[in-house]
Amino acid sequence: MAGMNNIGRRRFAALMAATLLPSLPAAAIPPRARRRNTPSMTHLIKPPRLQSGNLVGLIAPGGYTNDASIQKAVQNIEALGFRAKPGNYLREVWGNYGGTVAARIADLHAMFRDPEVKAIWAIRGGSGCISLLKHLDFALIRKHPKVLLGYSDITALHLAIHRHAGVVTFHGPVASSTPSEYSNEHMMAVLTDPRATYTIPMAAENARRALLEPQYAIRTVHGGRATGPLMGGNLSLVSALAGTPYAADFRGSLLFIEEVNEEPYRIDRWMTQLGLACGLDEAAGVMIGICENCGPQGNGPSLTLDETLDLHLQPLHVPAVSGYSFGHIRNQFTIPVGIRATLDTEAQTLTLLEPAVS
Repeated sequence: MAGMNNIGRRRFAALMAATLLPSLPAAAIPPRARRRNTPSMTHLIKPPRLQSGNLVGLIAPGGYTNDASIQKAVQNIEALGFRAKPGNYLREVWGNYGGTVAARIADLHAMFRDPEVKAIWAIRGGSGCISLLKHLDFALIRKHPKVLLGYSDITALHLAIHRHAGVVTFHGPVASSTPSEYSNEHMMAVLTDPRATYTIPMAAENARRALLEPQYAIRTVHGGRATGPLMGGNLSLVSALAGTPYAADFRGSLLFIEEVNEEPYRIDRWMTQLGLACGLDEAAGVMIGICENCGPQGNGPSLTLDETLDLHLQPLHVPAVSGYSFGHIRNQFTIPVGIRATLDTEAQTLTLLEPAVS
């Protein structure tokens, strides 16, 4: 508003926040002074490993959820030997989001503050996590490091927390996923059993599906071995954050990306944006997951998904593969963001070179 001074803007923002969520305490909305947009952390903090009986906080930082999904998520948590604690605003609905920004931030921060909560699991992705970033209390998160687990839209939280809190988070199943033996095995190994090295093979079930569904096939565009910290997530989010204070810095890293329900021209646009903003050739290696339903739609002319990916992968001079076992799929492995790993295209494995939890 023209002519509004700083005090006026603050009062207007506070009024709007109270109007959108009158039941939420004003203190739940972090002031801008706590944004902590600090440079990337050189020393990563690893959250404590999970143990049987631990309390897991259940939140919806992106899209809204429902009672059926909450029941399923609680059952998944308990089946793994943990206990579930639903967030206070878990059932909130605001548009297609899991409550207002203030409500979602309140739940996220409350889980980090609660000394009994040992892990925070997003019930789903959806959209909206990007709106939380400027309100995150990175000092709080770094002071109380905990396992934060999820994928898809949760990518925004992973990248922001890595860059400004320096805490390892985990790109893996959401709490309402339909678990598979493969997913649970590799998720639990990473979260509960610190090992000096841990080698993850690709899922045999995905290889079987590749016989009829080409997107499940592993393709090696450039072979070899590459080592670096793991960095990436959902392509649309990694691309959306490029050029912002929360962008992924994948120079010298193993860049991992995945997508779902997007046509090849959109994949091309986002990959092009990453190339222009960050330089894909700056990565030590590129690993693309299984991109479900990302082929051409309709009857018009279009490149295939593989042709689109090759536009960006073939010019590189580093190991580059697609069809690895992560993404919006049932049989996915969990990726600890920031942990050093080696991609071996011949063995079709990813080896973590350090524990992801303490």
